[in-house]
Amino acid sequence: MSRMTPEKARELRDELRHGKSRQRPAAFVPQPGTRKHRELRFDPRHPEQVEETRRLLSGLEGMEIDSGLAPCSLSIWYDISDYSLQGLEAALQRQGVHLDNSLYSKLMRALVYFCEETQMRNMRVPERLIKKSHLVYSKAWEHHPHGDRDDTPAELRQDR
Repeated sequence: MSRMTPEKARELRDELRHGKSRQRPAAFVPQPGTRKHRELRFDPRHPEQVEETRRLLSGLEGMEIDSGLAPCSLSIWYDISDYSLQGLEAALQRQGVHLDNSLYSKLMRALVYFCEETQMRNMRVPERLIKKSHLVYSKAWEHHPHGDRDDTPAELRQDR
């Protein structure tokens, strides 16, 4: 049995698919942009559900599916403007699919759900108009009671 080396690990990660190599970023690390690579992990007591899920997901537009790197898993690629991991997993569970419920999987899911939700929320928020933002603060300052205001009528003030 040969020893695993970094070169061998990269070779396995980037193995040839249909004549071209596919880069696989780790499924649970930050990925810039809206196209995400995730890994669905299934309960090892139900290995038949991996292929059932592949068939279910292959019907979704914009979804790319491949065998996962871990046993009982699938690698999926999707755009978060179309799908979210939380939505996909919820739909699969409604179909009776049993996902891996190890502590590691639960933590990774929660982290990915949070990151995707935050990214989508940030994408929906309009960009702040930096040049006019001081007006908002100036108006708020004018209406806020504070000690820098002289309430003496202008006609009673003396120019010194």
